[in-house]
Amino acid sequence: MTPDDSPQIHIDSDWKAEAQAEKEKLAAAERDKEASAASDPKKLPPANFQGLVGILASQAVMGLGAVPDESGKGVLIDLDGAKFAIDLLAVLEEKTSGNLTDDEAREVATVLTELRARFVQVTQLIAQQVTQPADAPDAKSGPGIVMPD
Repeated sequence: MTPDDSPQIHIDSDWKAEAQAEKEKLAAAERDKEASAASDPKKLPPANFQGLVGILASQAVMGLGAVPDESGKGVLIDLDGAKFAIDLLAVLEEKTSGNLTDDEAREVATVLTELRARFVQVTQLIAQQVTQPADAPDAKSGPGIVMPD
């Protein structure tokens, strides 16, 4: 076999341009897909770790007074439900320790800190409402806290 008989690699100069065009086309299709998913209210978000943390945090926030009472006289508080959701987040943090990205670990820690602080605030407000007569001079006028039956 002579050097002239050895196989030669021939790179088509258009190949690079075609590959780049295909890459840009796929990236544009992905952007379009994400944009249409965001604009479709019936479309669910991706199932990921942030979504799981968000669902549990939403449950806790709802239990801490984000839902108005049907009577319109206050907000509905479900301390047991809120505590359960916060505890589930704490279990999730514990069981995933060392397996999360820095951003994910920071997100769980931040959410837990904020929810725990809000839980304490709401608990203190409930204690004040119970000990303070409704007709006291310094009693706030406006919606109160309504506990579920």
